[in-house]
Amino acid sequence: MNVLVINGPNLNLTGERNPAQYGSENYQTLVEYIKSEAAKIGYVECEVIQTNHEGEIIDKLHAARNEFSGVIINAGAYTHYSYAITDAIEAIKIPVIEVHLSNIHAREEFRRKSVIAPACKGSIAGFGKVSYKAALVALAGIIA
Repeated sequence: MNVLVINGPNLNLTGERNPAQYGSENYQTLVEYIKSEAAKIGYVECEVIQTNHEGEIIDKLHAARNEFSGVIINAGAYTHYSYAITDAIEAIKIPVIEVHLSNIHAREEFRRKSVIAPACKGSIAGFGKVSYKAALVALAGIIA
């Protein structure tokens, strides 16, 4: 099973940007954690990418439909207003799980609504990097 993990805008600054919300570990540590947790499942391989560009996220989602069994996405701020990403998730017909390091429902009002959530199989938020582990386990269960 191949999984694509897409990290959106500003995730490359994890560990530097607002550590109280996003944790103090750097982005590379997050990527290593995700890959390690995928390997522990035993039959999951994953590719992790990060981009600050909405169009690139859409292009990666489109390509994923032919290359991956499922997608985990942390769309960052695009979560709250990108109907284009929502449409791409709906179009690809493979399972997508939304993740967030912070609990978006306990944050500023504009961060509490996810426009991509209705297009996803589920959402996991607020558990730091463990949100990705939970998403990997959930996606493996959905696909298997």
